[in-house]
Amino acid sequence: MNNKIKNLILEDGSIFSGYTFGFNSEKEIVGEVVFNTSMTGYQEMLTDPSYRGQILVPTYPMIGNYGISNSDIESSEIQVKGFVVRQYSDKPSHNNSVMNISEYLYQNKIVGIFGVDTRAIVRKIRKAGVMTGIITSNSEIKKVLTNIKNKLSYDEQNLVAEVSTTNAYKEIKLKSLKKIAIIDFGVKHNILRLLKKRSCSLTIFPYNSSSNDILSARPDGIVLSPGPGDPNNLQNILKDIKEIINSGIPILGICLGHQLIAKALGAKTFKLPFGHRGGNQPVKDIKNNRVYITAQNHGYAVEKVNFPKQLEITHINLNDDTVSGLKHKTKPIFSIQYHSEASPGPKDSEYIFDEFIKLIEYTQGSNNDK
Repeated sequence: MNNKIKNLILEDGSIFSGYTFGFNSEKEIVGEVVFNTSMTGYQEMLTDPSYRGQILVPTYPMIGNYGISNSDIESSEIQVKGFVVRQYSDKPSHNNSVMNISEYLYQNKIVGIFGVDTRAIVRKIRKAGVMTGIITSNSEIKKVLTNIKNKLSYDEQNLVAEVSTTNAYKEIKLKSLKKIAIIDFGVKHNILRLLKKRSCSLTIFPYNSSSNDILSARPDGIVLSPGPGDPNNLQNILKDIKEIINSGIPILGICLGHQLIAKALGAKTFKLPFGHRGGNQPVKDIKNNRVYITAQNHGYAVEKVNFPKQLEITHINLNDDTVSGLKHKTKPIFSIQYHSEASPGPKDSEYIFDEFIKLIEYTQGSNNDK
């Protein structure tokens, strides 16, 4: 065990001390400090592209007890900038485990801290809102806070550019029934898996692809994926999204994709005080008067004020009454602000993909009748 002392220092000067595990680097790590309330799924959290640029603090106190597998991943690498836990297990117990979490962090050159009062961190963030933090061996507050100020804030960074594919690629499903174009803002592997499970062949496009490139592939449906950061940093692609919307092709937006659909049609977004991150977020389906327990990971939401007339709100978050789903009143478009591919219930929200396939089939049938 590595007992080197490491500090997490928040921008308000708060210091939380612990010991390093994983990758031991003297380099200072700066990122937005956020917490996740899920009791399991730490490997999926670590590899979720929506955590890019952030230092993650799980609220569950024991992390790593079932180890690391080769399958429970949502991208090709760990995405978080740092990992802060109360305790971690270096002797996991699970048939699928291939290494412990410290080895996994080391392999991906990610600094972790354990022995930290994570409850105190979460209470502070819930009261004051998310803050930039720095993982450092330095305890000179003034110098550390200067280092934080000299870095771009989380809100100023185009993190989607760091996680999106740079070249379009295909994932072909034999005997596929539907062709789906996915705009990759930070797509999770399980979204691809669940679409292929539904007999879809996929073409994954870079986030800044032109509408012409996407529409020329003649997809049956289009998915705007989740991803990290402030949607306001993607203003330059809203014109292309609006052209895709006007094409009449069925569209599903998830999380960041949901926000971008809303923004392309005139809505505004805002930053939540401490975000929605965890597997216990209650969402109400307004039409069916049904509540789902959902997994979420986002720090921004769509404003209800001056909501576009061509959209209607379909789901709300029962914790704070924010918009969790919408649909277009005349076009085959709907979107959600939670993870349809995640398993909090365990699979309550996968029906979203079935609804998307039905929407494609209905649209194709309507077009054939004309």
